[in-house]
Amino acid sequence: MKDIILKLEENYFLSDEEFRLLIEDESEEILNFLNKRAEAVRKKVYGNAVYIRGLIEFTNYCKNDCYYCGIRKSNSQAERYRLTAEQILDCCETGYALGFRTFVLQGGEDGFFTDEKMVEIIKQIKNAYPDCALTLSIGERSYDSYKAFFDAGADRYLLRHETADCAHYSRLHPSNLSLENRMKCLYDLKKIGFQVGCGFMVGSPYQTTESIISDLKFIKELSPHMVGIGPFVPHNATPFKNFEQGSLNLTLKLLSIIRLMLPNVLLPATTALGTIDSMGREKGILAGANVVMPNLSPRDVRKKYLLYDNKICTGDEAAECILCMKNRMKSIGYEIVTNRGDHKKNITRSNIDYGRKSESNTECQ
Repeated sequence: MKDIILKLEENYFLSDEEFRLLIEDESEEILNFLNKRAEAVRKKVYGNAVYIRGLIEFTNYCKNDCYYCGIRKSNSQAERYRLTAEQILDCCETGYALGFRTFVLQGGEDGFFTDEKMVEIIKQIKNAYPDCALTLSIGERSYDSYKAFFDAGADRYLLRHETADCAHYSRLHPSNLSLENRMKCLYDLKKIGFQVGCGFMVGSPYQTTESIISDLKFIKELSPHMVGIGPFVPHNATPFKNFEQGSLNLTLKLLSIIRLMLPNVLLPATTALGTIDSMGREKGILAGANVVMPNLSPRDVRKKYLLYDNKICTGDEAAECILCMKNRMKSIGYEIVTNRGDHKKNITRSNIDYGRKSESNTECQ
């Protein structure tokens, strides 16, 4: 198994069977070896730097009904809110003073925030903080919408693909949502010029090893600037409330695999990882991750933006979040850095077949 890991480090990819063997191996020794190889590669590219992104959860309204999500349209228990443009700018002001140089506007697919409103908010943030990167994470939009956001000054866009397996996608989402459109959005974003992030839940209901291998193939094909993966955590007001949460060890394993596949990728240690394990984010960094996302949202709305149960840091102030994060990273030998932390160009090899799917294979029947 160690030979397979070294092959992944050397070639940046594996065969389906090699991926299957590595994913399904349950040895602590192999997991530790994999994590250490990934950490070494990450240190070679980024040193001991851990980049922070200031997360602003500005709306928990959503038109979609994804079966795993706590802010799904059908959750009548959710206490809905929207931040005003002034409140969003206040969050940026607080974050900037604390050293944040990347802001992430995240929300449900909320029709209230039209293209015109989003363009105005983007311009206000970029005019006030021209040295900062602005990331959007607001779901599926049209090519023209994405282009308008980019032209207004947005730099990055996060859109987790959730799963690259058509059958699996249909078990996580209602029929009005399609994997084809999700993938089209990601390729539209890259074409426009965004730094793009994709990702998936580890241990989501009905996920198989084959599903995960499809995810790894898609990630390699897309070659994103960032990959956000975290364990599935159930929410009590969703159809998946009784499903088990995702595995810590499998999440750490996949973080390391993605680091070896894409050595220069920006890879967060997510809040969900910290939710299922008190040292989850530290373990994620030690497995090859290099980004954390403290919350800059107003304290009074944090408990309302619950994609899953038991989310951590919902009562903290922004300053508490960043101080805690700095101390946590320092305790494992890493340093929070406050620059934009831009992605470095991915290593690729033109002579390797990454398992690129044909057009027909990306269509769900």
